[in-house]
Amino acid sequence: MSTEGPILHADLDAFYASVEQRDDPRLRGRPVIVGGGVVLAASYEAKAYGVRTAMGGGQARRLCPHAVVVPPRMSAYSEASKAVFAVFRDTTPIVEGISIDEAFLDVGGLARISGSPSRIAARLRRDVAERVGLPITVGVARTKFLAKVASGVAKPDGLLVVPHDGELAFLHPLPVERLWGVGRVTSAKLRDRGITTVGQVATLSEAQLVSMLGRGAGRHLHALAHNRDPRPVQVGRRRRSMGAQRALGSRYRSPDELDAILAGLTDRLARRLRSAHRVCRTVVLRLRFADYTRATRSHTLTEATAGTETILATARGLLATVRPLIDREGLTLIGVSLSNLDNDDAVQLVLPFDEHAAGRLDSALDSVRNRFGSAAVTRAALLGRDQGLSVPLLPD
Repeated sequence: MSTEGPILHADLDAFYASVEQRDDPRLRGRPVIVGGGVVLAASYEAKAYGVRTAMGGGQARRLCPHAVVVPPRMSAYSEASKAVFAVFRDTTPIVEGISIDEAFLDVGGLARISGSPSRIAARLRRDVAERVGLPITVGVARTKFLAKVASGVAKPDGLLVVPHDGELAFLHPLPVERLWGVGRVTSAKLRDRGITTVGQVATLSEAQLVSMLGRGAGRHLHALAHNRDPRPVQVGRRRRSMGAQRALGSRYRSPDELDAILAGLTDRLARRLRSAHRVCRTVVLRLRFADYTRATRSHTLTEATAGTETILATARGLLATVRPLIDREGLTLIGVSLSNLDNDDAVQLVLPFDEHAAGRLDSALDSVRNRFGSAAVTRAALLGRDQGLSVPLLPD
C-alpha cells in the first residue's frame, strides 16, 4: 500500500518574475523586480537581498541596487496561467484553483494509469517546464494543508513528498508561521509565550489555545498542528468573496482623488460581480497606512445587490468614517471587497417593482464595455487618471 498522500499542491515560483525571465533570456539568473512604485513580484535572485512583494519600489532598489525593474505585463501572465492550468487538467480532472499561479490536485484515483502521486508530481513539473517554460514547486501529502506546507518548504523549483508515517515528524519542527492563519499578530501572541514551533502548539490543549487566541483561531490551529484537515479538493468551487485594491505609494492623495480611485475600483468589481451572475450583501473597505498597519470597515446591506451605485454609496460611507484616521496616518493602499455572495437567481424580488430599474444602466454599460473595451465608457472623474493595473484572476 502506498504511503503517499493523494493531494498535490502545485505553486508556480515567483510567477510574474519567472514569466519575465522566460520571455527575456537576458534576465535569467539576474535579480528581477516587476513593478516600479510597488513590488508586484520579485525573482528569487532579488528575494535573496530581502526584496518582497508589496514592498515600496524605492526600498526594494535600495536593498538590491543592481536589480532589473520591469513593468508588469498582465496579459502575458494571464496567458501563462491558462497554459499551466491546461497542464493541471491534463494531469487530473480534480483541480481546485486557489489563484492564477497555484492549485490543489487530487490524483488518488490515478494509480493504475499514471503511477504513484510522486511520479505524477514529477511528471507535472516536467510538463509545465516543457509546455509553458516555467518552474513550479509541488508538495504531496495526505491533506491539503500539509501539501501546501510541503510546497512552501520545497521552494523554489522543488518536489517534496510527506509520507503518512512521517507527517508529524515533518510538521512539528517547522516555525509556527507555517500554520495557516498565523500572521503577524497571532505569531507575536504565540512567540511572546515562548511558542515558536508547530510541535509546541501541538502540545497545548484546545482549551489553552482558545484562551490565548479565541475560539475560532484556537480550534483551527489545534487541528492543523495535528494535521487534521478533512477538506477535499473541490472542483468548480465558487468564490466566497471578491475584491480589488490599489497601491497608492507614499504621495498624499486628496479626498477627491481617493473618491475617484474608490469609484474606479467599485466599477471594476461590480462588473465582475454581474459577469459572474452573483450578488453581494456585505461591502468591506480595506486600508493600509504609511506605518504598514491595516484597518477594515464593513457594512452589511439589508438586501443583496449587484448594483454599482449601491455598492459605491456604501463604500463611500465607510471611507467617510475613517477620514480622520487617513488624515492622521497617511494612506498607502485602498481596497474594496464584496462578501456574503449568492447567485443572482436566488434573490427574492421586492415590491413595488420599479419599471425604471437601476440595473438597466449597469447592464447597458456592461454591454458597451464588453464589446468595445473597459475604457469605452468611464466616469468623468476618472478621465485622464491612472486607474491602476487589472490583475489577472481565476474565473469567478
